[in-house]
Amino acid sequence: MQSEDTRNLVLAIVIVLAMMIGYELLIARPVVPPPDARTEQTVTTGADSKTAPAVGSPDLGAAPPAAPEDRAAVLGRGGRVAIKSPRLTGSIRLEGGRLDDLTLVGYRQTLEKDSPDVVLLSPSSTAAPYYADFGWQNVQGAAVPVPGASTIWQADGDVLSPATPVTLTWDNGQGQLFSRTYAIDDNYMIAVSDKVENRADAPVSLQPYGAVNRMGIPETAQSALLHEGFIGVFNEKLEHESYETQKEDTQDGSIADDRQALRTASTGGWLGITDKYWLVAYIPDQKRPFNGWFEYRNVNGRDVFRSVHTGAQTVVPAGGAVSTTGHLFAGAKETKLIDAYEKSFGIVMFDRAIDWGWFYFLARPVFWLLELLKGWVGSFGLAILAITVIIKLAFFQLANKSYIAMGKMRKLAPKMTALRERFKDDPVKQREEVMKLYQTEKVNPVAGCLPILVQIPVFIALYQVLMISIEMRHAPFYGWVKDLSDQDPLLITNLFGLIPWDPPGFLAIGLWTAIMGVTMYVQQMLNPPPPDPIQAKVFQFLPLIFIFLFASFPVGLVIYWTWNNLLTIAQQWLIMKRHGAFDEST
Repeated sequence: MQSEDTRNLVLAIVIVLAMMIGYELLIARPVVPPPDARTEQTVTTGADSKTAPAVGSPDLGAAPPAAPEDRAAVLGRGGRVAIKSPRLTGSIRLEGGRLDDLTLVGYRQTLEKDSPDVVLLSPSSTAAPYYADFGWQNVQGAAVPVPGASTIWQADGDVLSPATPVTLTWDNGQGQLFSRTYAIDDNYMIAVSDKVENRADAPVSLQPYGAVNRMGIPETAQSALLHEGFIGVFNEKLEHESYETQKEDTQDGSIADDRQALRTASTGGWLGITDKYWLVAYIPDQKRPFNGWFEYRNVNGRDVFRSVHTGAQTVVPAGGAVSTTGHLFAGAKETKLIDAYEKSFGIVMFDRAIDWGWFYFLARPVFWLLELLKGWVGSFGLAILAITVIIKLAFFQLANKSYIAMGKMRKLAPKMTALRERFKDDPVKQREEVMKLYQTEKVNPVAGCLPILVQIPVFIALYQVLMISIEMRHAPFYGWVKDLSDQDPLLITNLFGLIPWDPPGFLAIGLWTAIMGVTMYVQQMLNPPPPDPIQAKVFQFLPLIFIFLFASFPVGLVIYWTWNNLLTIAQQWLIMKRHGAFDEST
């Protein structure tokens, strides 16, 4: 490449890095209105119009203990209804009627054969509390005893399974009978139905609520292209907030106080807390309005994050009853399953629970094609190689034109050098003569960068697929690669494990990453040499820079880029040779 090409290539690299780093900061973070812009919303139930409640956030319950308790010991105390389904095991705590114990069947924590299954939910007194609450709260100054975190419910069964729903009941002794029915399917959806029967002589005003609670900031993936934390869809708009940002906004006053964030009234939608691969989200009735918000609190020195929803205020007439039904998704963010739930339950934008990123319109087709190819070739690793070939074929003609132009540029290199030497003291005249040479030889100086530029969106989309899709988690390839979504485990920088040292991210240079660097260098040698010595040196260092840049990337992406380089080298060499780029006699 000549100087213009080099600048364009470096600019393309800078743009890619800026997009990858700045995406979360500039695009993904929602704008929160100032406190004086927050107004109470109006919601409607049937023919009645009600104002969003003036009451505070639902009760958190007892504060967490100073010293966390052992999870097994807490669960062993009894007072629980067991959960047994094909993909979930755990229990419901009868004290509080709380769903606080779930383990994902079939998803192991690590690649080790004896690795335990992934624990999703844990009781509030353990080291990593994560649980879901449901219930009713008083409105309009009423003081009806409602079930809370310390309420002891009675269950009509010992096991919740797809075939056997379980109903919990509690009588407040003042004429109101509360019941809650849990039903679970074969996957990760749990139906939650709350009912109030009013046997008293006067009506009561109540409001249903639910909350997904998490204490402490969990270890996250630390990627600018991946969101973990609060997530929800309100009024057909995706909203999300990281743990750190929610905490900072609460503490610095961007959010009114430590008990309430911005309330959003919506009909249709959902909200919860997401990890890279797992999601816990409440899905209200999609035809009824609800208020939803994210909040942070500090309780006894512990960070508490809550994704809260409330339904419309409801008057339960004397001798009458009201009920509300929603669903809790608690499980793995499997693409086909998420899409199936969105369709069958009519959940607004539930597919956005998977963070497909900025290039959503490309990431989804890339994932679909990878899955299709995987079914044909037997593994995601081979599917990555196959999709690389497909991408190369898609841009075949564009690449051919580019390589023809680069071949012409390579042949023009001696003339370019002579012009620069001849007019080295007159930069303006030098540029004019160079442009005349381009026009005479009919060469486009930026054509060599086009294949790189057009592949940037595809590259980012594939990166997103490898980073966030659970289908790639623990997906093996040949040899030492056991997880395409993780870094290359065979590191050159610790002599393939002979040195007892765990290098930091950018120094964790794997064998595949080194191979990628070599292919980049070989490809670079086919390009026209920059006449400017400084640019030439910068250009020579690009493969090394990319080695450090790709060191922390998923190895599946490194394999893609390496294979892409090899195909490019073959195609470029053949095209340029055919057009005499390597003919020294010209």
